[in-house]
Amino acid sequence: MAGTVEIRPLTTADETEWRRLWKAYLAFYETELPEEIYATTFARLTGSAPGEYRGLLALVDGRPAGLAHYLFHRSCWHIDNVCYLQDLYADPEVRGTGIGRALIEAVYEKAKAEGSKEVYWMTQEFNATARRLYDRIAEKTPFLVYQKNF
Repeated sequence: MAGTVEIRPLTTADETEWRRLWKAYLAFYETELPEEIYATTFARLTGSAPGEYRGLLALVDGRPAGLAHYLFHRSCWHIDNVCYLQDLYADPEVRGTGIGRALIEAVYEKAKAEGSKEVYWMTQEFNATARRLYDRIAEKTPFLVYQKNF
């Protein structure tokens, strides 16, 4: 792994670096979002309301280099909540050094601490680099995602 790595929860003081990382993540997926979504998302990630998204920041030698957003929610298949890992990103210069794995494992630990027995996520089929990691640390399911936008 590159340098000294620390994974910690996002704080309100992280907004500038979080925006930099999340904008880069969205650019990878050729997406831009309005300011209202950035502000609302960051407030949710750093708030304390139950059922809201939570955020982690990966620091390499003290510099923010990656992020993860996750959510606990109910499931009809389990008594305890399950954990959905929605967003995962590492700066290009630290990819391949274990940052993505460290972030996912940090989410695993958060899930275990909450009593969750499952962490799941999605990725796009073309994301071969990330999928090589995912194939090593989780099980690929046969499920497909369907979506209807309004």
